[in-house]
Amino acid sequence: MSFLDQILSAKRKEIAAARNLKPQAEQERLAAKREDFRGFAESLARPGVRVIAEIKRASPSLGDIRPDLHPGDLALAYQDGGAAAISVLTEPAFFKGSAKDLKRARDVVELPVLRKDFIVDPYQVYETAAMGADAMLLIVRILDDEQLSSLLALAHGVGLETLVEIHDEADAQRIAGLDVPVVGINNRDLAHFHTDPERAARIAATLPRGTAVVAASGIRDESDIQRSLAAGIRRFLVGEALVKSPDPAALLKQWTSIPVPSILTA
Repeated sequence: MSFLDQILSAKRKEIAAARNLKPQAEQERLAAKREDFRGFAESLARPGVRVIAEIKRASPSLGDIRPDLHPGDLALAYQDGGAAAISVLTEPAFFKGSAKDLKRARDVVELPVLRKDFIVDPYQVYETAAMGADAMLLIVRILDDEQLSSLLALAHGVGLETLVEIHDEADAQRIAGLDVPVVGINNRDLAHFHTDPERAARIAATLPRGTAVVAASGIRDESDIQRSLAAGIRRFLVGEALVKSPDPAALLKQWTSIPVPSILTA
């Protein structure tokens, strides 16, 4: 059983338990009250190197990364360092995240906050809005075409923006024609958690010109940023390198000060 199969099996049980604790109607009511959304795509569209800085306690491949982190302190460091947005892992079984982590981060910053989780059910869309996120991750390879389309529409209907994650050319073909303002290309294969840092550049070259592309996974240092800039990518989602850094604000300032080629505006 792959990591992804294990995660999805646990996720279905988690959703069923959440429904018993808080029915979907209650999540819908809470989601409908939201009026304080922050512009996720708008922030990523600003000039320069734009980083979605991630709060991540653990992963299936690495185990504990920094289980004792304080989400609020780390979020403030990210904001001080010039992050464009903050991503928070809320998956509990394999990444040791929670909705509390997201709330604690968002409460102390002005940046838009992305919920990063394995979203497969409409319940989670309402839950995401209710917990205070501004955007959510949708992973193409764990959804069929009908699910992907309906979850996108539902998210936008409740005010959430989306980061739609693809991994290969087949995923890229599946999002053609959909309203997908921001596309994340995951360098990591979720089935086995192998990482290919060159993947984002290869897949980005197959997307329509002007697509707002975010390279995710395997971004560790300035050379990775420079390599992606040369390939036409100026947006990044980074977790492990920042979480492990003794000074994440300084590291972000270093990355966001890297000059972007004048022709690179997408």
